[in-house]
Amino acid sequence: MQSKANNVEEYLKELPEDRKTPINKLREIMLSNIPKGFNEEMSYGMIGYVVPHTIYPEGYHCNKELPLPFISIASQKNFIALYHMGIYASPDLLKWFTDEYPKQTNLKLDMGKSYIRFKKVDQIPFDLIAELVQKMSVAEWIAIYEYQIKKSTYP
Repeated sequence: MQSKANNVEEYLKELPEDRKTPINKLREIMLSNIPKGFNEEMSYGMIGYVVPHTIYPEGYHCNKELPLPFISIASQKNFIALYHMGIYASPDLLKWFTDEYPKQTNLKLDMGKSYIRFKKVDQIPFDLIAELVQKMSVAEWIAIYEYQIKKSTYP
């Protein structure tokens, strides 16, 4: 569910009561652990952490007016989601995460191409998320992103 909130504070206010604590905790983790250079803003109706145009003027290839997305957190209808573009683009990061996940929780990993779904919001592995957020710098994300874009446009 995409929010129509204009800023993060509005987004947080409109959350259902049972989602406020876990989303606020995820946001705290992001703000405390994300490498320097990423900006927090509303992105695609979610709280997003992006590479601003001041660092990467090219923007996102799908819409160059938007900054390059990296991580987003969202309260969906039946779960909380963490969208991590880097985990989708980096096989090494994906392997690290899928290897570490069962070490920190007994829940089955519920993951799509670029998102991790948490249906039991009281069992989100916050320490693992904090570690994941630290694993890719802005420069590393831009390099991986550009490599993936070139790979997908050239035979």
